[in-house]
Amino acid sequence: MNAIVLIGPPGSGKTTVGALLARRLGVDHLDIDAVIESRTGRTIPDIFVQDGEVAFRALEREETLRALGAAGGVLSLGGGAVMQEEIAQALRGGDDRVVFLDVSIADASRRVGFDASRPLLLVNPRASWTRLMNARRPTYEGLSTFVVDTAGRAPDEIVDDVMARLGEGALS
Repeated sequence: MNAIVLIGPPGSGKTTVGALLARRLGVDHLDIDAVIESRTGRTIPDIFVQDGEVAFRALEREETLRALGAAGGVLSLGGGAVMQEEIAQALRGGDDRVVFLDVSIADASRRVGFDASRPLLLVNPRASWTRLMNARRPTYEGLSTFVVDTAGRAPDEIVDDVMARLGEGALS
C-alpha cells in the first residue's frame, strides 16, 4: 500500500486534513511534527530554541524517511521537510501520492496565528511566511501529484476534493 503524503506551508491544513482523510480512508495518519515531539518529549519550538534548526531538520529527515519507508496511510510533513534533498528524492522516487495543500497568506494567518509555535515565522510573520512560500512553492509544485487549494474552504471540503482527485483505489 502506498502512502498519501500531504505537503504545503504552515497553515495549509496538513495535520487537520491528514487526520480527516485517514479517517475517511480507514487508514493510519502520521504527522511528522507530532512524532518528533513524542519522541523527544519537547515541542518543535523548544527544539529550535534549544538545539537549533539543523538539529530539528536532522530529526525531521530521520522520522520522515522512516515513515516513507514504512509505506501506507496518510502522512503529514512539516512545511520545510521537502526542502531537504533526501526527503525530496524519496518523494520523487516513490509510488506515494503527494498532495500539495496550497493556501493564501490570509487563510494561513487565520489558521495558525503566526505565533511562537512557528519558530521560522517569529520575526515579521507575514513577510517571513511570504519569503518561505516563495522559496518553497517550486519544490511543492514539482513534487506534487496534484495541488488542492485550501483557501476559504472547510477541512471536510478539502478532504472531498482530495478524495475526488485520488479516485478509486486511493491507496492501492
